[in-house]
Amino acid sequence: MLTDIEGTTTSISFVYDLLFPYAAARLASACARPDKPRELVQALELLRQEHAAEGAAAGLPDFGDGSPYARYLMAADRKSTGLKALQGLIWEEGYRSGEIVGHVYEDVPPALAAWRAAGVRLRIFSSGSVHAQRLLFGHTAYGDLTPAFEGYHDTTTGPKQEAASYAAIAAAFGLPAGDVLFLSDVTGELDAAARAGMATGLLRRPGNRPAEAGEHPTYRSFAEI
Repeated sequence: MLTDIEGTTTSISFVYDLLFPYAAARLASACARPDKPRELVQALELLRQEHAAEGAAAGLPDFGDGSPYARYLMAADRKSTGLKALQGLIWEEGYRSGEIVGHVYEDVPPALAAWRAAGVRLRIFSSGSVHAQRLLFGHTAYGDLTPAFEGYHDTTTGPKQEAASYAAIAAAFGLPAGDVLFLSDVTGELDAAARAGMATGLLRRPGNRPAEAGEHPTYRSFAEI
């Protein structure tokens, strides 16, 4: 089993109404830290490389300390690997302090437990960094759910709407793609997984964006799977 997070295990509103504003309010202070830990330096270097690759794109801000470009990417809702790494580091402080509690739908914890008990192997594929994924599932109202998952994948594996990304994840499982079920709320992602040979399922959670199911089975809850 391979599952997306936003709109699948977790509400879109949690991401857009809590996580993103929390990170946006702390971008400047994080990027200006004089005692930057290694992980922060690495995230900013990724951002700098992405900024340089954009050349003279219209509306592109100066890189500065990294925060102007990070805000630009957030405003465009870009799936930037550097931005996701930076956001994850900011969110870590919120999770550790208790300001942030990772949201999962109430049907998710019992489903994860049942699948694991049945011998189903579970992995995550999300545009959020692996670090952010572990934080979310490690700090939920239902406790630490990370033991349910054997692996996590982000955009360093590949774009979520390219079949090669799903082929790489099937290889990480050590299974034929046809033995993996991918769950998401985004039809384009499911189409890519299907091209790689995976079985698929579209989640229709409250607040999700409208999506055409196409050939993908639809579910409103993990309890239906």
